[in-house]
Amino acid sequence: MLYLTTKNLEQMNLPWHLCIDTIRRTVQVMATQEFSQPIKPYLLFDKDPSSRIIAMPAYVGGGIGMAGIKWIASFPGNHNRQLPRAHSVTILNDPGSGKPLAIINSPLISGIRTASVSGLMIQEYGKAHPFADKIIAGIVGFGPIGQLHLSMLTQLLGDRLEEIRIFDQNPDALHPIPEELRTRIRPVDSWEEAYEEADIFITCTISSSGYIDRKPKEQSLLLNVSLRDFTPAILSYTSAIVVDDWDEVCRANTDIEHMHNQRGLRREDTVSIVEVVCGNGLAKFPQEEAVMFNPMGMAAFDIAIGSLYYHEALKFGCGQELDE
Repeated sequence: MLYLTTKNLEQMNLPWHLCIDTIRRTVQVMATQEFSQPIKPYLLFDKDPSSRIIAMPAYVGGGIGMAGIKWIASFPGNHNRQLPRAHSVTILNDPGSGKPLAIINSPLISGIRTASVSGLMIQEYGKAHPFADKIIAGIVGFGPIGQLHLSMLTQLLGDRLEEIRIFDQNPDALHPIPEELRTRIRPVDSWEEAYEEADIFITCTISSSGYIDRKPKEQSLLLNVSLRDFTPAILSYTSAIVVDDWDEVCRANTDIEHMHNQRGLRREDTVSIVEVVCGNGLAKFPQEEAVMFNPMGMAAFDIAIGSLYYHEALKFGCGQELDE
């Protein structure tokens, strides 16, 4: 059994297009129903209701051919303890025998999955609504997930990405920006500055409640990665709501749950990522409206990205073999 750490994942430094293509192939597998993904349970703590540990099992068939589980702890209060918010362990199993193949002890694999799903949505949105030659992006929250999204954006969009406006409540959070990107980075003083002119807007915060209540730029793409930043007022400005999985995302105090309870948003009002990738789902929405993608995070994607890194690690000779 192979044991992989954050250092091993960083050593491989796989290109984003490879990770995004893995997510695309997983969506195509899901469209043929060659997968299994039970709804994930949340382990909650009565003394700290914002903290949780989540079990995410899945089997992905087709060309992926992997089973496993991600066990991820999310403790927003760790920010004040000078600790990472997320801790994650992914176990991969051979789907034919059940034999454990790998343990990936790193929250980085989860972040890579998250940014890769965003990258797939950017690609699909660009097909339906071609971006201008020069693109402005906005990122709110610049912790590990925000940093991975910056890396993905710059690699995916290249020179078309003219400016990235970044807001974080902690100004020191912007220190990790690579020197070669600083000419395109514009630190801003509010979420509004990052939001209002953005062609692509991404939330990567640890917010527990919504605050974004303004009209977005027309024909923009809103990637609601952190899921608790928008108020239900966003439905006054756009009906174009995309989810990864309605049953997963319409719970746990998410923006989608609040839109459902307060504004009557229904599953049939939304489009799934499977419909977007495999069924031209974005054509359902008015051309001029902003599209809002709300990804709760799907275990199938975690197992697929874990499988990608496992197989690449075998090629690279990365990681440590553990005795059975």
